[in-house]
Amino acid sequence: MTPDLKREAWLNSKPLLTVFDALEAAGGEVRVNGGAVRNSLMGIAVADVDLSTTLVPAQTIKALEAAGIRAIATGIEHGTITAVAGKTPFEITTLREDIETNGRHAVVRFGTDWELDAKRRDLTINALYCDRHGILYDPLNGLDDVKNRHVRFIGDAGERITEDHLRILRFFRFFAWYGAARPDGDGLKACAKLKGGLENISVERIWMELRKTLKAPDPSRSLLWMRTTGVLGVILPESEKWGIDLVPHLIAAEQKWRWKPDAMVRLAAMMRPDGEIATGVARRLKFSGDETRRLVDWAQSPLPRKDCDEVELAKSLYLGDPQAILDKMKLEIARLAMTNEEGSASAKSIAEHVKYATKWKRPVFPVKGQDILNKGIAAGPEIGALTKKLEKLWVDSGFKLSKAELLKIE
Repeated sequence: MTPDLKREAWLNSKPLLTVFDALEAAGGEVRVNGGAVRNSLMGIAVADVDLSTTLVPAQTIKALEAAGIRAIATGIEHGTITAVAGKTPFEITTLREDIETNGRHAVVRFGTDWELDAKRRDLTINALYCDRHGILYDPLNGLDDVKNRHVRFIGDAGERITEDHLRILRFFRFFAWYGAARPDGDGLKACAKLKGGLENISVERIWMELRKTLKAPDPSRSLLWMRTTGVLGVILPESEKWGIDLVPHLIAAEQKWRWKPDAMVRLAAMMRPDGEIATGVARRLKFSGDETRRLVDWAQSPLPRKDCDEVELAKSLYLGDPQAILDKMKLEIARLAMTNEEGSASAKSIAEHVKYATKWKRPVFPVKGQDILNKGIAAGPEIGALTKKLEKLWVDSGFKLSKAELLKIE
């Protein structure tokens, strides 16, 4: 029996129905496509809703504006308009087919054929549509793959990848999130054969796909197949001499201790903790400033002593980088599990340190520069020197010395 989605809350939201009304009033046929349909069928939360229509972009804009809906030409050359109904954005794309591809970008021709639109997509689980009444349209039999959690390319895997080599990473990303058992054999062979094409993809897009893969609840099987096919070595050669064996143990620790999945910690698990290597990865993949600092600080931060108490740990967190120390401790717990020391006293101690560090709030040094000026000390280098001295004494006391006590010290 073909499922219908008419009771899904997202499909009955007022903003979405308003967009349906606007486009249909202009004579367009409209359906929700891809992710929202796939996720609903899999029982997974829906974040974004994208639409396909038979209207060409100019008609879409005119129809939206006539209904008082803001229209933004976010990708008009490829047929995509973003409608903002209320405060909710919806990407609306005209049905299309590829008439020319170069491994990354495609020249498209607009049309009204739903099957041709489906055939230009990458994976069968992404080629599903539903109308406003929740009736499912499945031109390429993707529903069976959704039910079986089988991630496979539409048609010939090699042809799909040659059209856009980024689809190699999308294949593994979708397997990480939605796949079961093992990846499609034809897809694996094509990815292994054509992985060299990834060198022509921008590093920003590569990191975006890898980051999304690493955010999956458990990407370890996907990473294993990426490594087996040589794809991981192309996009993250730094993992070649370190391996990915730590990743499953990190994920097990996340589940055991209820840590939130973290792409950056998982990335670090695949790399040697070396500042030069971390800097090189960040530079090559063009990380943001925050991502760069986090990875480099993790690589360079020392691991707190396993038998330190909370006061000593608090001092380390205050004087160092709290996030880097937290990352370091999580990976140490994973390492102990990998070496069959998961139940050791050290592992239990570090797990308690992680719990403490997660909740730790940075204490505020109670003495200000003006307080020292009020002691009669003239402005100048002496102010900074005395401030550093007092702060050190305050940290050494376990943050217990009061402002009054500190200001008595010369």
